[in-house]
Amino acid sequence: MLQQQINRSPDLKRLRDEGYEIEVKGGYLIVHHIPYVNSNKEMKFGKLISTLSLNNDVTIKPDNHVINFMGEHPCNRDGSIITAIQHTALNQQLFNGIIFNFSFSNKPPKGYGDYYEKVTRYVEIISAPAKSIDKSATAKTFKVIVDSEDEAVFNYIDSNSSRANIYQLNSKFKGQKIAIVGLGGTGSYILDFVAKTPVDEILLFDADEFLQHNAFRSPGAVSVENLNRRLKKVYYFTEIYSQLRKGITPYAENVTEANIDLLKGVTYAFICIDSNNAKSHIITKLRSFGVTFIDAGLGVNVGENNLIGTLRVTTGTPSKLDHITRRIGFATNEDDVYASNIQIADLNAMNALMAVIKWKKLSGFYQDLKQEFNSTYTVNTSQLINEDFIE
Repeated sequence: MLQQQINRSPDLKRLRDEGYEIEVKGGYLIVHHIPYVNSNKEMKFGKLISTLSLNNDVTIKPDNHVINFMGEHPCNRDGSIITAIQHTALNQQLFNGIIFNFSFSNKPPKGYGDYYEKVTRYVEIISAPAKSIDKSATAKTFKVIVDSEDEAVFNYIDSNSSRANIYQLNSKFKGQKIAIVGLGGTGSYILDFVAKTPVDEILLFDADEFLQHNAFRSPGAVSVENLNRRLKKVYYFTEIYSQLRKGITPYAENVTEANIDLLKGVTYAFICIDSNNAKSHIITKLRSFGVTFIDAGLGVNVGENNLIGTLRVTTGTPSKLDHITRRIGFATNEDDVYASNIQIADLNAMNALMAVIKWKKLSGFYQDLKQEFNSTYTVNTSQLINEDFIE
């Protein structure tokens, strides 16, 4: 796939055709075998690493002039640092075996027109001292880098992560299998956020159709034609998010005793349903499976001439379950606040965000200093309360 991408980008193809040892990985261009001189006046070889600006996986003009380098700081022939490109010392891991040791800055008046121009200019500066010592020193090895066998879950490169240099952090989600039980307002927003991470699989459970009222409390916009199709929610959302990624499996059914075993082996389960009876059964089973779950609840009532509401996110892990029965209502209650079924897109989205941020903390993506397992947000006071910490 990546060699095909190089063929589609004239500047990358030119680099490869001229013999540069290039690799495209995770939204980065890596140029191997760059000869340079170190502070001991020794010949070494490093790597140039640049983020890629892409549109439909084809390169566009680089968005900045900075480039990263793996190796010691390149020096002049006498061992003095090449100060003309000196920028920042980083020592930041990008991939296994790839580290940003330094970033360099050399800005032309109008920036770089393409990646061929950017790479060759930096190679010229860095390798000049090496060539003065050994005329045969070259970055043009004509070696072809074999594409990785790991198939990306996305249909196109996640250049957002490479631009922010958080590719390595995103790898924390790889290998995960996520279940989303309920694709109403909150569940659909959770899907929107989870789909943009490199989890391996996303299982969707909901027996309902996507109808007109759903359009006003779900992400994106649905056409009249799609409303008239009356697709099941799981098929509607699978159709949308399969444009972005692979690994989405729809189940047009509610989770019951008959299919609960489908949740065995999932890494995390998001529960976004309002039926206490169903929720009680699902959570009991998830506890027995040893699956970490995050339950999202939204209660909105009509006041005199406005709305009041509370959002709740409760997390259960195999090692922290003592708070669950206090926080999640399991008894059948006709007067339950959720039964009013008032859902507002912004509150659904916020409830989903609270749940997703907690999941990302559990995954190690965000720092978690408090390790709370129950959070509530009250709209009319803007009060966020965190409770049930690990003792």
